[in-house]
Amino acid sequence: MKHTFLFLAGLALNAFEADAQTIVTDIDGNTYNTVTIGTQVWMVENLKTTHYRNGDAIPNITDTVKWSDTLVGAYCNFFNIPSYADTYGRLYNWYAVDDSRGLAPTGWHIPTEAELKILTDYLGGESVAGGKLKETGITHWDSPNKGATNQFGFTALPGGQRDSNGYFFFDEVGYFGIWWSSTVVDQYTARNLTMNYSEESAIIGADMKGDGWSVRCISDVAAKINEINQNDNIQIYPNPIYDRLFINNARIENGKIIVYDMLGKSVFANNLNTGMNEINVSMLFKGVYLIQIIGTNSIVERKLIKE
Repeated sequence: MKHTFLFLAGLALNAFEADAQTIVTDIDGNTYNTVTIGTQVWMVENLKTTHYRNGDAIPNITDTVKWSDTLVGAYCNFFNIPSYADTYGRLYNWYAVDDSRGLAPTGWHIPTEAELKILTDYLGGESVAGGKLKETGITHWDSPNKGATNQFGFTALPGGQRDSNGYFFFDEVGYFGIWWSSTVVDQYTARNLTMNYSEESAIIGADMKGDGWSVRCISDVAAKINEINQNDNIQIYPNPIYDRLFINNARIENGKIIVYDMLGKSVFANNLNTGMNEINVSMLFKGVYLIQIIGTNSIVERKLIKE
C-alpha cells in the first residue's frame, strides 16, 4: 500500500510542475510572467507589443487629431512617453484588439466579457475583485489604493487612459487601470474592466472603441481545461480551493472521493452523489493535493491547490 501512496504523490507533484508559471514572449521579444487564478491563466504584465502576431507593425499615433480620426488599430504610450511602457505597458484602441492579425502572442487572446465575469465572480464579485487584483502599495497606484492585496499575484497597474478624441486623462498615471475585452457592445462601444485607486471594485463596463486602454492577455489553455472537464462530465471547482469544493458529477454513479496529500496519505474520503456535491475542505492545510473520483469502471484524477 505504501507504494501506491508514493505513486499518487508523484502524480500530484507532476501535475503541479506542469501547471507552474511560465514565461510568455511576444512578437517584439517582450517577456511576461503568468499567474493561474481558478481555471484561468493570465499574464502578470500589461501588453507592450508594437506589432501584430504576424509581424505587421501597429501604427503608433501620437497626434491628437489623427488618433481621433482613425478607425484602424493603433497604439500609443501614455502621454507619448515611451519609457512608461516599461512598467505600465502600452495603450491600444479596440480596433487593434479586434484586428484579425492578432494582438496577443500565439496561444493567448484578449479576454471576452464572459471571461472577465468568470474572473470577478471567482474573486467574490465586481465590488471586491479589484482589491484582490491590484498591486499593493502606492508606488504605482495613487493613495489610498483602497483594498489592494494582490492576493493571487495578478498585479494590476494603472496604465493611464487616452479618450477617443485623442486626449490623455489626468497628468500622471496612478488613478485608473482599464483593460479591454474582445466583446463588442455595438457599433461604437466595447466591453472593458475598470479599477481605480479609491475603490476596491473591478467593474465590467463599456467605452468607445477609439479609446486607448491597457490590455491583459489570457491563455487559450484555460478554455481547453474547461473542455476536458466537460468531456469527462466531471466539473471540479474552484481551484485553488478555500473552504468549499464543488463537484458537479453527471457521469459516475455510486462514486467515492479520496483526497491525498503530497506524501500519498489519504486525508479525506467521502461518497460522491450524482449531480452537484458541496464538500467542506476547511480542515485541509494549504498545499497541493490529488483528488481521485472513483466509479465502478473508471477513475478521474485532478490536482488541487488549497489556499
